[in-house]
Amino acid sequence: MLRRLYDWTMSLAATRHAEAALAGVSFAESSFFPIPPDTLLIPMVLANRTKWFRYALLCTISSVIGAFLGYAIGAFLYEAVGQPLLAFYGKEDAFQSIREWYNKWGGWGVLFAAVTPFPYKVLTIFSGATGLNLAIFALVSVVGRSIRFFLVAWLLYRWGAPMRTFIERNLNLLFVIFMVLLIGGFVAIKYLL
Repeated sequence: MLRRLYDWTMSLAATRHAEAALAGVSFAESSFFPIPPDTLLIPMVLANRTKWFRYALLCTISSVIGAFLGYAIGAFLYEAVGQPLLAFYGKEDAFQSIREWYNKWGGWGVLFAAVTPFPYKVLTIFSGATGLNLAIFALVSVVGRSIRFFLVAWLLYRWGAPMRTFIERNLNLLFVIFMVLLIGGFVAIKYLL
């Protein structure tokens, strides 16, 4: 089943709708969607390595725009939308206890979440809810998301064929590692925030 899903994702990556899907997932992941855009970015670059820069740029821009939606959810819809989303991730009680600290050091947290598999949406919402300086938020979002997506895309561009072979040979193991990192990010939210 995992092989069929991989093959389907690789075939989607080569369709005319791939870029729209990548933009949509990148946008949504920054504010509410739990699946990272890497799930599309990686097969898209592997399917057409010459477009690595375009895909990374599209992913970055869409993700940063989505981050502003997450910020707006936190700032304007915290009680109606933001609080339930934070509750879904188990972080509603942490809000008051770290608000002051977050406004001083939150830019580093946003940068960390923007670069790593840590669920970025939690900190975009939290940033809006706590009133993190919007200029700092924008700067670290652009820098962090650029580092993450351009690095991934460039590595795939540079070593694409061997990486594709490695991925296809070790698909089950890589899936388990991906799931551990994804679930670990959510667990980290529970204990770090």
